[in-house]
Amino acid sequence: MDKQQNEWWRGALIYQVYPRSFQDTNGDGIGDLPGITGRLEHIARLGAEAVWISPFFKSPMADFGYDVSDYRSVDPMFGDLADFDALVARAHALGLKVLIDLVLSHTSDQHAWFQESRASRDNPRSDWYVWADAQADGSPPNNWLSVFGGSSWQWDTRRLQYYLHNFLASQPDLNFHNKDVQDALLDVARFWLDRGVDGFRLDAINFGTHDPELRNNPPLPREMESPGAPRSNPYTYQRHLYDKTQPQNLVFLARLRELINQYPGAMTVGEIGDDLQYPTLAAYTRGDQHLHMAYVFTLLTEECSAPYLHRVMTDFLAEAGDAYACWSLGNHDVPRVVSRWEQLGGSTEERARLLLAFLLALPGAVCLYQGEELALPEADVPFELLQDPYGKVMWPEYKGRDGCRTPMAWDASTNGGFSEGDPWLPVAAEHIERAVANQEMQAGSTLAFYRHLIEWRRAYPALRFGGLRLLPAHEQVFAFEREYQGERILCAFNFSDRPARYELPYDLNLETLSQTSFQSHAGHSVVGLPPLQACFARIKEGV
Repeated sequence: MDKQQNEWWRGALIYQVYPRSFQDTNGDGIGDLPGITGRLEHIARLGAEAVWISPFFKSPMADFGYDVSDYRSVDPMFGDLADFDALVARAHALGLKVLIDLVLSHTSDQHAWFQESRASRDNPRSDWYVWADAQADGSPPNNWLSVFGGSSWQWDTRRLQYYLHNFLASQPDLNFHNKDVQDALLDVARFWLDRGVDGFRLDAINFGTHDPELRNNPPLPREMESPGAPRSNPYTYQRHLYDKTQPQNLVFLARLRELINQYPGAMTVGEIGDDLQYPTLAAYTRGDQHLHMAYVFTLLTEECSAPYLHRVMTDFLAEAGDAYACWSLGNHDVPRVVSRWEQLGGSTEERARLLLAFLLALPGAVCLYQGEELALPEADVPFELLQDPYGKVMWPEYKGRDGCRTPMAWDASTNGGFSEGDPWLPVAAEHIERAVANQEMQAGSTLAFYRHLIEWRRAYPALRFGGLRLLPAHEQVFAFEREYQGERILCAFNFSDRPARYELPYDLNLETLSQTSFQSHAGHSVVGLPPLQACFARIKEGV
């Protein structure tokens, strides 16, 4: 396999599938692996290079699969290993790579490893999780907080100690300082690579190691923001210096990379939620020692103005060095982007098209979350139907993640064609209106636009592989250049519901690649952009 094939992920478009909500084939109201297999052609037609599948491992489902009780088994609600093998074979036949979601920082408390670890202080796996004695007054070892609220320490009456959980109390953290734990997790990765997967999305990968001294986290300075959690969560009050992102984590990632390198074309993309997002991104993806690429939370916020996006990219260029990023505007943990960025104005469909154009212009790989190609808005799930434990704890200031996890709408039949049974979450009526089958019949649909623009991007290597040069900040317009092997492309986006005039800092000879207006003036060029519109233009040689 040559270098280009090995590095298929550079500039790739990855499509995220949330298995519970993609397609149900047995009528139990929960999506499954055969359902994904049957819908892979939709992903291939969209123009994706890879599909990322959120966890389908055996689990008590306290956190819907992100609490794994057996890394080598498929949970029966999703199917079995034969179903997974069939999925991989079908994906590869369609030219799609398969990435699976590995949750390595923690397991379920139902995992056999934890059951043994909690049984005593001297069994073979007693040190596989993070255990600590209580303070003299019986309180937790330190002030660390869980992402899901409250202390990140849970008392265990068997060992008469606390164990660490950065998420739910039923998700105890593994002890990465123990080499046997690392070896066991590498064996898990090897198991799935041998089954034909093309790589891993690594959940919360910077949570792998903790400070062995268990030092208290300091308060978060007011001028800093804590990514990945709502402001109503006390987790955002701390500077997370000691409970995650420890230097020893890179030792494990180097070992994982050595394993991955034994499988030509395999890759890793990590999820990084850290107070210092870009320096951590750089450290985790620099060179060829650790992750191939990673994504951060700077575009998963509610802020979306042109000046904010200019600051995001300014900071990225200044702080991330040679980091390789995978950009996304949405996933299973945040409100759907067309609703989250509703403040931009315009219609849902107009916002969806602008945001795809913007995403496809960014340097690195990109990730689409299922339903974004349909311009699906955030669903309103009433409290009595809520499933997400995070939302139940934080309600009503934060309604949890169910609104972005409701089932995919395929047609106008019962439950949007997702299931013949009662769906685990209700299918939103406004989603059925935008169902795949409905948009297939509309030449100017959002789905048609997505397919067209994704295919159009393939013709311009500068948009897939090029470097980025920022142009001056503007109240309405975010603009930059992409350049690769002599090809220069101007990218400009009007992030407002008003017409915009953007004056370029130099006179350019432009070849328009998309609908917009260019007017030549003395010493400069002016780009005229309608509301919520993007433009791409080739900057001709000699300029």
